[in-house]
Amino acid sequence: MKSPSSLRSITALLALAGLVSVSSAIAVEPISILNQSVKKTPKGPWPKGDEMGMGNTQGAATWMRCAWHLTQGTAKVYELSYLRSNTMPKSPFTGPYIQQYKPTGGIPFTAHAFNGEALEAGAEPAAQATQMDALGHFAALPEPWKMEPPFPADQAVYYGGRKQATVKPTPDSPLLELGIEKAAPIVTTAVVLDAKTFVNGGKAMEAGQVVTKAHIEAMLEAQGLAGRGIMAGDVVYIRTGWGDHWKDPDTEGIYYTKAPGLGYDAAQYLGERRIVAIGLDTPFIDPVPEGMLQGKAPPAEGTPPGLPFAVHHHMLTKMGIHHIEHANLQAVANDKVWTSCTMVLPLREKGGAGSAVRPIAIGAPGQ
Repeated sequence: MKSPSSLRSITALLALAGLVSVSSAIAVEPISILNQSVKKTPKGPWPKGDEMGMGNTQGAATWMRCAWHLTQGTAKVYELSYLRSNTMPKSPFTGPYIQQYKPTGGIPFTAHAFNGEALEAGAEPAAQATQMDALGHFAALPEPWKMEPPFPADQAVYYGGRKQATVKPTPDSPLLELGIEKAAPIVTTAVVLDAKTFVNGGKAMEAGQVVTKAHIEAMLEAQGLAGRGIMAGDVVYIRTGWGDHWKDPDTEGIYYTKAPGLGYDAAQYLGERRIVAIGLDTPFIDPVPEGMLQGKAPPAEGTPPGLPFAVHHHMLTKMGIHHIEHANLQAVANDKVWTSCTMVLPLREKGGAGSAVRPIAIGAPGQ
């Protein structure tokens, strides 16, 4: 975290260099609000038995930053989720997601009529379309599993060093700890980083391509955000352009087979800044090269051995930072809304490993 004085100095230097305007060209919170929020942000360590992770940063500090964006006269609401339907791209790791629409019904001896729908057996709506991972979604074993049965679930270690015996003691148990109902309501500022434009020259990033720490620092500079930086409690959204493959109906069948993603060094960088959540316009957050899911290709370069989904491991298991997958970032990035107020409210599904979410951003378009 940059100190308030360094924030002022960098902002002033960037303004003199013509890299960032102190006018309304980029809607960034005033330095006075940023300074106050730094003072109000909880620093940790979190209480013993903590199940919220970086959700502990949410509160007065993030709300005051958020509130400033709500007062801007040109602010707009941006939907950051995709429309859910029977024909959208669907995860290959879950049961079928098919909504069955019931006939209009009635209540005898009343003038009421009503409608409803049902999901097919085995459907996992929390694992389809725009979603947020609970901290208990991922755990780690002491060493890679060699596919010798049974799977050693009893050795799994979760966020905060919690063990399988207390998190999920039986195969059919919900998450008794670290479930999605323990997640804090996210009401904070968002930073949108446009890797499609500033890393890949306006083209969608390729499958397996990685957003690195250096890329994040370069995007902050290019987008006039170097002075503000990334603050504790922020949500960071990164547009890779892979969302261009989200088609409904899903006639291409490409979206869920591979994707670019966040590099491990970038995950460490964002973890050090204590963000509350990371969202990408991809299905995995982690980079997935073509053939990786089929066992025909290795993970992306820089991935630690034995942890092909190392970003999941680092963010969820180590840092207590939520994932927002399948973020719909095209409109907010096209309008250059680099900072905004974002709200992400997961359903309070007791013991759930995740939730469908409808994140929004409220901010002023750039010029």
